[in-house]
Amino acid sequence: MISSQSSNSLWQNASVFVTGGTGFVGSHLVERLLSLGCTDVRCLVRKDPKWLKGLPVTFIEGDLTDEEALRRGLKGAHYVFHIAALTRSTRWEEFLLANVTGTEKLLSVARAESSLKNSVVVSSLAAIGASGEAVATEATGFSPVSMYGRSKAEMEQRILSLDQPLTIVRPPAVYGPRETDILTFFKSINSRLCPIVGSPNKPVLSLVYVDDLVEGLLQSALEPAAIGKTFFLGGLRQYSWGEIRDATTQALNKRALTIRIPPAIVPAVGAISESIGKVFGSYPPLNREKAEEITRATIMCDSSLATSTWGYSPITTLEMGIPKTMAWYKENGWMK
Repeated sequence: MISSQSSNSLWQNASVFVTGGTGFVGSHLVERLLSLGCTDVRCLVRKDPKWLKGLPVTFIEGDLTDEEALRRGLKGAHYVFHIAALTRSTRWEEFLLANVTGTEKLLSVARAESSLKNSVVVSSLAAIGASGEAVATEATGFSPVSMYGRSKAEMEQRILSLDQPLTIVRPPAVYGPRETDILTFFKSINSRLCPIVGSPNKPVLSLVYVDDLVEGLLQSALEPAAIGKTFFLGGLRQYSWGEIRDATTQALNKRALTIRIPPAIVPAVGAISESIGKVFGSYPPLNREKAEEITRATIMCDSSLATSTWGYSPITTLEMGIPKTMAWYKENGWMK
């Protein structure tokens, strides 16, 4: 295992290429790299640098279909963090192009770079799907229930046998500043209503704070024993929705009425939400596919393999992470 002190110096001398750097997790990763003294961070961007605006990074304009852009970003790079992904769509072809074909193209170009030490590819717990197991491990087989999960499972199956250094990581649900999906739940509590599917007291969800996930991504890149393997990177433990509700109401200094939703009606709610979204030209966080994941998929994971391999150790409790998240939402006008 590499110590924290030595890993800091390694990042100072590294050239890093990041896809998805303008997004939620990616932007936090880029900021962390810069704080560690990394002076050569390249980020693949389409047009708008978003959260990266004004940061000392090199913008590579293009996307995962642009082989020339990938070559520019990868030239002389030591590490790749592939975080870019399509998470919402109604068409399988779009998931296939973005999450499977795009990843294959990136790694194909990366294979020609002799300087490359490791590529960390971010997958998802959604790849597991309806496993029949309450808590997934790396030995759990694929049975995805959504097109997004299917695309991540197919991506993993296609790349893991490649003859090049790479590590696959699967986060569960991630929260923190800039996150937009769980924000819907937090906004509901802020309005003094808390919808909970099933029991509010039973641990049902793996949840990781974005800073902990970022540290895990950085550690996995540097760990030789992680190459060629797949790891879950979850939070401190499994949580109940009641615990998340209580931490949120405390952070907001508000009470919220808990509305228990029977799992059987969640698919109908997802369908209605999706239909309303079509009227307004949007694809909502709660849709048919997400409803399938909520009611049928395994949404808890075990991170002990990452812990035993390189000492992965998330430190952020709900009582630490949720107040930081709520404060950011308020400061940036995402929540009143």
